[in-house]
Amino acid sequence: MKRKALLPMNLSFFGNDRVQEIESRKTEINQLIERGGLSAEEIDALITEVDGLNGELKVMREKQDKLVKLRSAIAEGKPSEGETIVSRMTMGGKKSEEEDEDIYGTMAYRKAFMNHVLRGTPMPTEYRAGDVTHTTDVGSVIPTPVLNQIIQKMESSGMILPLVTRKAHRGGLQIPTSSVKPVATWVAEGAGSPTQKKLTGEIIFAYHKLRCAVAVTLEVNTMALSVFEATLVSDILEAMVMALEEAIISGTGTGQPSGILKATPVPEQIIKVQKPSYQDLVDAWGAVPSAYERNIRWCMTKKTYAIYFGLQDEVGQPIGRVDHGISNRPERLLMGIPVVICDYIPSFSETLKKDETFAFLFNFRDYVLNTNLEMGIKRRENWDTDDEETKAVMLADGKVVDKNSLVKLVKKAA
Repeated sequence: MKRKALLPMNLSFFGNDRVQEIESRKTEINQLIERGGLSAEEIDALITEVDGLNGELKVMREKQDKLVKLRSAIAEGKPSEGETIVSRMTMGGKKSEEEDEDIYGTMAYRKAFMNHVLRGTPMPTEYRAGDVTHTTDVGSVIPTPVLNQIIQKMESSGMILPLVTRKAHRGGLQIPTSSVKPVATWVAEGAGSPTQKKLTGEIIFAYHKLRCAVAVTLEVNTMALSVFEATLVSDILEAMVMALEEAIISGTGTGQPSGILKATPVPEQIIKVQKPSYQDLVDAWGAVPSAYERNIRWCMTKKTYAIYFGLQDEVGQPIGRVDHGISNRPERLLMGIPVVICDYIPSFSETLKKDETFAFLFNFRDYVLNTNLEMGIKRRENWDTDDEETKAVMLADGKVVDKNSLVKLVKKAA
């Protein structure tokens, strides 16, 4: 009787309160559908929500069925149908031989292994086989949890996105532009000045869809390592950030944002380079209009930066500087101007094509990235294959709205 008292008798323990909430929400969704007028994005969101509610409902009902079987088994004094109760301990206090346990994943083995590695303490007898261990056998004695990791190629990202101007307007956003400013003139007493035109243009932002989807089978999802599940979403988001940053630098403008490299500055702000030299940096810095030089930054690959960093001036002093700032991280500078390292622009080399840009000066605030649908993660189960699908979708467009701060270093023909 005491064992029966351990199980709550109220039905709310089985999730009935939550069931009522789910059914109420599904009724609200039906009413929204009957009213009509839903957009495609809203319909997708409702489909995702209903799938989640149905999945939650299924889990709660399965749990309720198991609890009912367990209560019946306790009342009758026998195992529930389809279940086998295996004794964890024998009368001698030792684990049953029927128990299937990975001894190399236990806390006791992990501690013994740590002591063996750090202090040279011999491994306990129960963890050692009778044969002599060879070098080819070492991997099998490493604690199992230590092997649960995913080795991935590291990529640099997140260095450009924080620098640009971010907007969140609906598609069709128009930014007025003007290349003509009125001019004031000195006039004699009683005289007037001629009227002037003020011409304006516009930059229009469109819709470009960025999507990243990953699907895993039901078997992988069920038996997946915890680290796999933890890194899946972060990998998707990182892929989205990298795609955005690559578009900001080198986007074609067709089906994706137009990149900074697509903008064409005035001829005076294109510096042709045959071989990297200190004069290249001087000419580029001198080409930036004084009104635009306050927040400019260099942008180039690390290989190109290393070439310029290794140059010396006429007295043998290096022209580059790498120092530790208040953030205790290296701060790369060329002629006192910060350097943004990225991999979305070609490095300087002898095989670089004529007039191809390998570095530039630019105020990244003069680039506007407009995102209409912010990045979001959605999950669903494929009904036909039972695959678990995870995706991230966003609508974005970007353009250079003011190219006056842009100075390009391009390869000069041999």
